[in-house]
Amino acid sequence: MDPRGEHPRNGHGDGLGQPAGGPRTDDPRDAEALSRTLGRRSIPPQLLHVRHLPERQAITVPWPEGTPEGLIHALGGSGALEPWKHQAEAAGLAAAGTNVVLATGTASGKSLGYQLAAGTALHDDPTGTMLYLSPTKALAADQLNAWRALARDGATWLRPAPYDGDTDIADRKWAREHANVLLTNPDMLHVGILPHHERWSRFFRRLRFVVVDEAHVYRGVFGSHVAVLLRRLARVCAHYRSGRRDGTEVPGTPGPVFIGASATSADPAGSFSRLIGADAVAVTEDASPHGAVTVGFWEPELTDRRGENGAPVRRSATAEGARMMADLAVTGTQTIAFIRSRRGAEAMASAAKRELAEVDPSLPPRVAAYRAGYLPEERREVETALRTGRLLGVASTPALELGIDIAGLDAVLVAGWPGTRASFFQQVGRAGRSGQESVALYVAGDDPLDTYVVHHPEAVFELAVEDSVTDPTNPHILAPHLCAAAAEFPLVPDGLGDFGDPEEVRGLVEQLVEEGYLRRRPAGWFWTHPEHAAGLVSLRDDGGGPVNIIDTETGALLGSMGSPQTHYQAHPGAVYVHQDRTYLVEDLDEDAHAVLVTRAWPDFFTQARDITEIEILDTVHRVDAGDLQWCTGPVKVTTQVVSYQRKALVSGEVLGEEPLELPARDLFTTAVWFHCPSEVLVAAGLTMDRLPGSLHAAEHAMIGLLPIVASNDRWDIGGVSMALHPDTGQPSVFVYDGHPGGAGFAERGFAEAATWLQATLDTVLSCSCSTGCPSCVQSPKCGNRNNPLDKDGAATLLTFVLQGVRIAAARSLRAAAHRGAVDAGGPARATPSEGHGSADS
Repeated sequence: MDPRGEHPRNGHGDGLGQPAGGPRTDDPRDAEALSRTLGRRSIPPQLLHVRHLPERQAITVPWPEGTPEGLIHALGGSGALEPWKHQAEAAGLAAAGTNVVLATGTASGKSLGYQLAAGTALHDDPTGTMLYLSPTKALAADQLNAWRALARDGATWLRPAPYDGDTDIADRKWAREHANVLLTNPDMLHVGILPHHERWSRFFRRLRFVVVDEAHVYRGVFGSHVAVLLRRLARVCAHYRSGRRDGTEVPGTPGPVFIGASATSADPAGSFSRLIGADAVAVTEDASPHGAVTVGFWEPELTDRRGENGAPVRRSATAEGARMMADLAVTGTQTIAFIRSRRGAEAMASAAKRELAEVDPSLPPRVAAYRAGYLPEERREVETALRTGRLLGVASTPALELGIDIAGLDAVLVAGWPGTRASFFQQVGRAGRSGQESVALYVAGDDPLDTYVVHHPEAVFELAVEDSVTDPTNPHILAPHLCAAAAEFPLVPDGLGDFGDPEEVRGLVEQLVEEGYLRRRPAGWFWTHPEHAAGLVSLRDDGGGPVNIIDTETGALLGSMGSPQTHYQAHPGAVYVHQDRTYLVEDLDEDAHAVLVTRAWPDFFTQARDITEIEILDTVHRVDAGDLQWCTGPVKVTTQVVSYQRKALVSGEVLGEEPLELPARDLFTTAVWFHCPSEVLVAAGLTMDRLPGSLHAAEHAMIGLLPIVASNDRWDIGGVSMALHPDTGQPSVFVYDGHPGGAGFAERGFAEAATWLQATLDTVLSCSCSTGCPSCVQSPKCGNRNNPLDKDGAATLLTFVLQGVRIAAARSLRAAAHRGAVDAGGPARATPSEGHGSADS
């Protein structure tokens, strides 16, 4: 029973062996060529699938009519002699006043699409402005340089300026008064711009475009916060456009138009529409050139070691990626290896250097790590060394994924599933010099999701089931934003619909009045509280307020983290990493909101384990499948971190486990669950003594596979299983969002029941271990030490639940067809979909 979510990042697993006849591939020669690139004389058994992505030729179109000559000259200076088709199409839609998201591949020139639209509009409207939002400072810095180059090379009417936490006071004033292209991030928009909107009245009154770069990043809690923030932005713009400051109406300007730049995803138009709170269209046909890429799916080999409960242990993705990077560097193949954690990037680079030192002492300096937390000059140095070829290998976190101008490399390694198909193709897209063959390798990690993906490549190349999940109506997220909005301008009854269902929003506003945050007056709801309203919201935090990380030797403040994370990441004995320096946590003082750490050089990392109880507060939606109930609704989760493990940096081997004495915490969130009478499950093939292990194993596997449909991180969710739950009175399995109020993941799992359950069942069945391992049903966070677990019983249970959900879906479709026939006065037919199983979806 695991709170906060399964995250078997450093456990190990067993998987299906090499398929007969070699890897699944479009052409056996691709597998042979990929093997030779890795220095292998024959196709290794770890290579399970090979897919060839052919070279793509460019499709250009003339510059749109009315494009200023100065802008054409400036864009030509960066190599754009004519726009690609998708760039011109997106610019045309934005110019016509349509919200648009440009969702094409890596290095497809998405920036030129909005530069073309905004550059033309600002030329024709000297008083117009544009706002650019980036999720990272690094990306905003790159874009600032690009806009300054345009202004320098011919588009002289452009006046770009940054506005973030590093901008000094004089430059901030110049930006407010003179800039017509403002580059910032959601955090600064929230705390530094919207609360002081009077100073920005000129800018907002003439705001023509809002560019949301890397829009696919805005998902989950962070995405939900930004979604409400963008609604607040639109509200402020509407205020200044209407000119209602003195109660009179004056002519305003149309806009702003939202332009998104995103990686490819299942439903970019729908995702972007939910993010901005308005309809949008998507441009998805990529007309940019790209070199051919051969993509391989690789499952690391088994080792002689044994893990928890004797489970087989597979070589870690970190170790395997380091070995591959070294092999590629020896042959002069320039490579980027992506891995999700900072710690993993540093460990992979170090391991690759050690292997290269045994081959050629001149090679280790040509491998480096790259991650968030580096100084700008350090980051630029790595990027320049990559472009010039001085570096042969870089182990990177996704910091190098988000729009940094690095593309066309010889090889890309993706160590562990990056979370979404969008991120996967964003990373793989770094390979492919125009006109040259390149390779990309996905190295499976040691958890159920990786096991599923490596054995089901069609889920990556042929399906589009995942979607960016945001829930801006979550009251835990919306309530503090309503306070911030009221502080900007009083809330009025007619404007509550800007934030969701007017009646639901009104109820939340009245609750804020009762709590003393807002005051009702004839003109609306006002912010009268002594606190700074924007300070109630932390866009990237999930509640509980910040806790300071303090160096005991120097007294220096190293950083902070949200209090919900401290029991998992800052408990006594935990390893804390800050800007490549490692510390050991000496004390967690929750009363003082402080974590005391001491500098150390451990050769291990730590991972917390916990136990959980769950209480159903309400059932909002339910699907009846005979005796099986498939449900979603609010729950109360009580969690206690009980111990932590020390694990070897590269291999992930468990070195020891220590108990912890930390208080339990309550979380009010949203869950998806099923329950069924035990006698029905026994009739389905289980026995009473196998029920606890079957439920427990199914819970672990379901948590591991939810990202297939919800695009969540595994830290975002948790689960509970009980053979007799006190609320249902039956065997039950719960999967819940690890954030107050929920983040939409559980609800997405409810709606995509059949797809989720089928992927979970496939993962359990495809794993060749006998009794369960981290690749299928074990979890390194399990406070019960993965006991009991019944892998075969989980397969039986999942089969039964899947069948029930599909039967319910078919029944729902038949009922809908019947209603349609009655309404139309004639016959109607419906065919149940195998891919979606919820009657309420």
